[in-house]
Amino acid sequence: MISAPIPINRRIPRSEVRERLLRAASTVFAERGFAGATMQQVAAAAGFTTGALYSNFANKDDLFFELFDREVTGRIASVRAILGQADLTVINEATALAAGQQMTAAMQQSREWQLLFTEFWLRATRDDQLRERWVKKRRDYHQQLTELADEALTGWGAGAAVSARTLMFTMLALNNGLAIEELADPGSVPADTIGTVLVRLLGLQSNTTG
Repeated sequence: MISAPIPINRRIPRSEVRERLLRAASTVFAERGFAGATMQQVAAAAGFTTGALYSNFANKDDLFFELFDREVTGRIASVRAILGQADLTVINEATALAAGQQMTAAMQQSREWQLLFTEFWLRATRDDQLRERWVKKRRDYHQQLTELADEALTGWGAGAAVSARTLMFTMLALNNGLAIEELADPGSVPADTIGTVLVRLLGLQSNTTG
């Protein structure tokens, strides 16, 4: 006698199910766009039933916000890595340009995420209920970035030309704006753009130390 199949959520740990669903969502969103993708397509791409998907995520918005949290975690780690490679007691034109080049490279390598982010950002600005959730997520992200900027500015000394919050918003806006240009015309953004702005923003010179 053949036993009835064991339910999928009993054979595979829930954490692995969620991981596979999120990987599938990332792929399907990239291929079809957020608006064009369906929950059924995500479930099929992950190899699960729609029931397994809905038991973990209520809708596409939940999938996106989970992906957003992961993206934020990765970006914060990347910024920390960039800062960790530099001597925070020394900041000059060369170190600022090098950091800018790393940020530009990271931005150029995340085309699929930038497309999804832009599409969802437009959707959130037109939906009052969704915008409230979106704004909360963004503010949390801004706070983490501001804390990182404050760490860096503290290491460079009290004579920094800008506040941590100003530095955070300027660099974030610059990155987002350049990403839009890069989406339409890959390779069009000069590698030294972010670094050059950072140099000017902090009032650095090639022989300046913090």
